[in-house]
Amino acid sequence: MKTTSEYLEEVLEETGGFGRFQMLLHGSILLSKVSITWSLLIMAFAGAEPDWWCLYPNTTLTPALSNYSSAAVAESNVTPAALGTLRAYKACTPPSNETSCQAFVFDGSMNTIINEWMLVCDEKWVTATVSSVQMAGLLISGLLGGQIADLIGRKPTFYVSIFILASFNIVAGFSTSWVMFTVTRFIIGLGCGAYLTVFYTFSVEFTPTKFRPIQIAVPDWSIWAALLGLCSYLLKDWKSLHILTGALTGVSLFTWWIVPESFRWLVSHDKLAEADRVIKKIARFNNHPKPELNKLRTVVDSDVTFQGNRKYTFLELFRDRTLLKTTALAGVGWFSCGYAYYAISYSVDQLSGDLYLNMFLLSVIDIPALISIWYLSNRLGRRWTCLGYFLIGSFACLGVAISQMIDVEKDLQKSLINGFALAAKFGVSAAWAAIMAFTTEVYPTVVRNIGYGTQNSISRIGALIAPQLVLVNKVTPGVMYIICFVVTLGSAITCLLLTETKDRTISDNLEVRTKAGGRGAASATRI
Repeated sequence: MKTTSEYLEEVLEETGGFGRFQMLLHGSILLSKVSITWSLLIMAFAGAEPDWWCLYPNTTLTPALSNYSSAAVAESNVTPAALGTLRAYKACTPPSNETSCQAFVFDGSMNTIINEWMLVCDEKWVTATVSSVQMAGLLISGLLGGQIADLIGRKPTFYVSIFILASFNIVAGFSTSWVMFTVTRFIIGLGCGAYLTVFYTFSVEFTPTKFRPIQIAVPDWSIWAALLGLCSYLLKDWKSLHILTGALTGVSLFTWWIVPESFRWLVSHDKLAEADRVIKKIARFNNHPKPELNKLRTVVDSDVTFQGNRKYTFLELFRDRTLLKTTALAGVGWFSCGYAYYAISYSVDQLSGDLYLNMFLLSVIDIPALISIWYLSNRLGRRWTCLGYFLIGSFACLGVAISQMIDVEKDLQKSLINGFALAAKFGVSAAWAAIMAFTTEVYPTVVRNIGYGTQNSISRIGALIAPQLVLVNKVTPGVMYIICFVVTLGSAITCLLLTETKDRTISDNLEVRTKAGGRGAASATRI
């Protein structure tokens, strides 16, 4: 007798495999990706530091400046003559080092939170803290989101997260202080964590085994990230970007009436009548005959691995040695990806050249990386694909670190740093996509969102640390990338210890095995 997992895989093929319904589903998720991509990467622009100057006392101020004390002044408001005699470029104290700045003059060509609330000198820690607080929100909701999605369903969790991102991005655009902005970023982080926990597992449960890597290979994140760079260039205003992000995210809420609940989740929770309706809907969309589902109840009842309405918790990951090993090994890779990805992304203003062009290049470099995932994952397997990309990212990070620390001709140094940074982003992005697909396949359906959410939260620990290291890297160049090198190299080793899942059926339930010669039973994951 087939297991429930094997039977559902056959049913999925009978409804058309990867047909029009799956394309519609993935299209809906692709549309919603603007919410998470822009919400997470917007600080690359909003937290960028424009050129600024310290205006110091004991100098005759022009009338336009005489009323400002420790205030931000747009450069366009200052006469060229005044700028020539009053300013010290990015210096928190005047040349005499005796007094503090009387006022700050900012380059008026871009409006970020730096010049909005004068977050320089004694306040320079605020920007990194805002990003870390947002990542703390992701960390919390990553743990809770997985539990919630496994308890109440994929669909409600997915759309509640989109609603949070749509509404609070708009609220963030009207922030009146950096404290209010930080609070909204934390709530946005909660929405991001819930979204990231559920979106991939939601879609993979509708997808046949051989097509699962395609979901990762579609460069939707990279496309939206590149468009963020373009919109940043056109708008040059952090408020407008937040409002635009909220508006575009809100459009995805209308797909609620198109996208059904995961039929695998429904079956795993013994809601067979609802699962039957979803399966018939898939067949209808794909222009295939409705599959015969009379055997579904028989298969479920006879499947000794099926656990019906049992409620699963975070602790399931630690009750069995196999699940614990999987969680620990995958966690190393997720941590390093979270740290390295956001460290590279948030330090874009430390690269030479145009900020907007660098944002665009760091985004589009992901496209060839992600496209290659589908071919290599099916050709080489999940483990070797992860290994290769982690090694590329690791040694590219080492290249950036060495380039930042050595004393060479400036133009050559800038070219080396930018080139290695792009290569590092390529490797890290591809490695994260590969291990993301890997992770959803090593956890069974009943704890997949819990496991995936846990890994997502582990990655947010790395992402939470990243903004602080970006700040340190401004003072001590190379430190941030040395850490990138170490953690990604470690991940290359640990991914080889995970169980290969290439060409294997997704498990829906925790199997039960009896300990030889012992009492009771222990749950084990067999993919």
